[in-house]
Amino acid sequence: MPEAGAVRVTVMYSPAPREVLEWLVTLEPGATVSQALQASGLPDSAPDLELRHASVGLWGRRARLEERLRDRDRVEVLRALKMDPKLARRERFRKQGSRAAGLFARRGGGAAPDKEPGPG
Repeated sequence: MPEAGAVRVTVMYSPAPREVLEWLVTLEPGATVSQALQASGLPDSAPDLELRHASVGLWGRRARLEERLRDRDRVEVLRALKMDPKLARRERFRKQGSRAAGLFARRGGGAAPDKEPGPG
């Protein structure tokens, strides 16, 4: 059981798609995002990640390393995008062709016709 006044924070990092690392950290009141990152297992799990230059967020919005944390905050370490999402979508569309995606996709015939109720 955490001591009274302690700040419990979840630190999350996704090093690759569909892979999430998560740590529950208990800190002193007034702790910062930077202190939460150091107290988590992140520096050992991702030694190549430079925490001073990492992009971080609190509950999905950008945060600074000096920002103070509140109880039950979620600190998210963001990885850099490998490709611009708009460009990736255009490439997927180009590979699929106009007949396989979006409004022009060929769809199946719909739902199976209703069967008549049998006797009984």
